[in-house]
Amino acid sequence: MSILDAGKVCLFSKISGVVTFEGKPAANALLTRTASLSRDKVDKTRTDENGYFEMPAVFERTITKFLPQEFVARQVIVVNYNNQKYDIWSGVKRTEEENAEARGKPLVVSCDLTQQELDLIEVNGSPIFSRCKWDVDPDPSKTDLWTNFGQE
Repeated sequence: MSILDAGKVCLFSKISGVVTFEGKPAANALLTRTASLSRDKVDKTRTDENGYFEMPAVFERTITKFLPQEFVARQVIVVNYNNQKYDIWSGVKRTEEENAEARGKPLVVSCDLTQQELDLIEVNGSPIFSRCKWDVDPDPSKTDLWTNFGQE
């Protein structure tokens, strides 16, 4: 880490993937991503004809990295497609490292706008409500932990 990286934290990792609607690519869909720690950072992109999109990692410098407090960055992605808005990602990131949302792997997602319910996936203690799937082993649920208590 260089002196230029001092106090730098990752609010939202680089994300790429495909957005579909009724099993077909959602071409030209507008994705709006908001990441916030001390203030909102908003960026936008559009999907290509194959529904593919890519967004760079969002970083912020903060002195709070050096203070004894919990890191909590808010993350939201909304897709506007065919004059409808779809929440595809809403959560908090509780670790400063890039790719924490996928346990160190690149964050490559597949998002289905026609999925009715948002799935709750907890990764590294960070809850994420999403219409997307990605390569990650979620945290064990509290129910699973209680059910398996003392069985080892």
